[in-house]
Amino acid sequence: MEKVSAVAESEELTVEERNLLSVTYKNVIGTGKASWRIISSIKQNEESCGNEDHVSTIRDYRSKIELELSSIYDGILKLLNSMPIPTASFGDSKVFYMKMKSDYHRYLTEFKTVAECKESAESTLTAYKAAQIPQIRDPDPDHHRFEELWFFFVDLWWYC
Repeated sequence: MEKVSAVAESEELTVEERNLLSVTYKNVIGTGKASWRIISSIKQNEESCGNEDHVSTIRDYRSKIELELSSIYDGILKLLNSMPIPTASFGDSKVFYMKMKSDYHRYLTEFKTVAECKESAESTLTAYKAAQIPQIRDPDPDHHRFEELWFFFVDLWWYC
């Protein structure tokens, strides 16, 4: 991931490179998110059965998954905050990066505490609003990102 991040920080990415960056991170987190959801489901089942020994072990394992996911999310958010968004010269690029940023803040809300969830929700909302500005100023009639931003905003409130 460091190599991908280094390339992304060096200069503004083309559309294809941006898509590759997005897909790369989605592939990296996909298994972790799936694992977290499965472990959470198993934890609920074990809690309903009253197996406290199993619940404790599951809780520990789930915490490890959460730490790993948080590390990945923090890495991409750090990358997005450092170079691509400030150097993006086209509205489409900024909308892409801000949507990506808001997505990763939203992913953090899936397993954070209530206070941390609210903080991530605020960050998500901030990124969402920032993504609206270039889209409103320079709309592309063939572009569907603005609609996608609305859907993620609705999803955010589902988690919190």
